[in-house]
Amino acid sequence: MSQPPNPQYQQAALPGCWWHPNRPTGLSCSRCERPACPDCLREASVGFQCTDCVQAGRQQDRVQQKQYRDAGYGATTIAGARPPRTAIVTPVLLALNVVIFFITVAQSGSIANNNFSEFFQLGELWNPATLAANEWWRIFTSGFLQYGLLHIAGNAFSLWFVGRPLETTLGRVPFVALYFISMLGGSVANLVFTDLNAIPVVGASGAIFGLIGAYAVIVIKLRLNPTWLLVMLALNVFITFQVPGISILGHAGGFATGLLVTFALLYAPEKNRLKWQIGGLAIVVVALIGLVVWKDSQTISASCELTTDQGRPTYICYPE
Repeated sequence: MSQPPNPQYQQAALPGCWWHPNRPTGLSCSRCERPACPDCLREASVGFQCTDCVQAGRQQDRVQQKQYRDAGYGATTIAGARPPRTAIVTPVLLALNVVIFFITVAQSGSIANNNFSEFFQLGELWNPATLAANEWWRIFTSGFLQYGLLHIAGNAFSLWFVGRPLETTLGRVPFVALYFISMLGGSVANLVFTDLNAIPVVGASGAIFGLIGAYAVIVIKLRLNPTWLLVMLALNVFITFQVPGISILGHAGGFATGLLVTFALLYAPEKNRLKWQIGGLAIVVVALIGLVVWKDSQTISASCELTTDQGRPTYICYPE
């Protein structure tokens, strides 16, 4: 004759919970395999885990996610770049423009006529010096020179207002590429479609119009409400045609280049996206350089020097 099982014997045979030794349990953590009572177990992706393992797993996940993000993976911007937490490039560009402006003011001794400074004379986009004397640095240095207080104030406000949200939308590297290629496009338009008698050109507005062109592509790509873009574009077009001395070609060239650059960034195929983007940007840059080379081939050579006229530094070029 068999005897019924002894409940006291069965209860003593079960191990106690790791955290509550006075609680016998037949359960255990699926990760560390330590015995655990139901109060100390949490449902996990596979089985049940104790509270210690759950906490350790969360901490390990946070570390792995940080390493994943630091390696450049994870969430991306609409251009496929790593999303920045805050805009950094825009404030740096803004600060650089302001610092250079005050350098020219210090050299000239005038905030209204800061163009009469050595830095300004050597950096402005002047066709004879750029094309005839092959001073190609002027294509970019001119984009960081501003003439007078109103010029620097207007461009600084536009860059801050337009640049920061665009930088966080595209990512820092695409934003830098967009800015400088747009600057190149604005300078090329001035060099190619004017003659040697054209007045010198300076200002960051060519690059800023490239940023506005980028907004146009983003609005179309994401099917956003275009009201804000149209208002901003209308205001800048009005200023371009109504304010004397504004470079219409520089604005138009920067805007068109910004359209092309952003199109190459946003409409690149998903497969090998980075290679397609680099290829698209390279095509735009090569085309712009080709236009400058073509214009240069039709321009006579000249030699230039910085002289002083009535106590003011002046850059003069002589045909060779």
